[in-house]
Amino acid sequence: MATYLIMGKFTEQGIRNVKETTARADRFKEIAKECGVEVKEIMWLLGDYDVINIVEADSDLSISALLLRVGAWGNVRTTTYRAFSNKEMDEIIKKVDATK
Repeated sequence: MATYLIMGKFTEQGIRNVKETTARADRFKEIAKECGVEVKEIMWLLGDYDVINIVEADSDLSISALLLRVGAWGNVRTTTYRAFSNKEMDEIIKKVDATK
């Protein structure tokens, strides 16, 4: 399973209804499961982003389906990053060394 960081910023609608943000997070977890995505953590932030979701998915297709469904709500705009574990990074480095 690949790890993804989903960084979210509230839209005007999302901030107007901010009192519903934890309920939306619960619904996000349900939809994620339907899409084959496991939510590891949801946290709200100070700074450039309002929320971060740390998730695992078996494919880019699964994560894309989740993001499209959630994006249709209109409460948050997301930026998603693929994250690599220490073990995965070691494998990447081995491939870098092989190109010398």
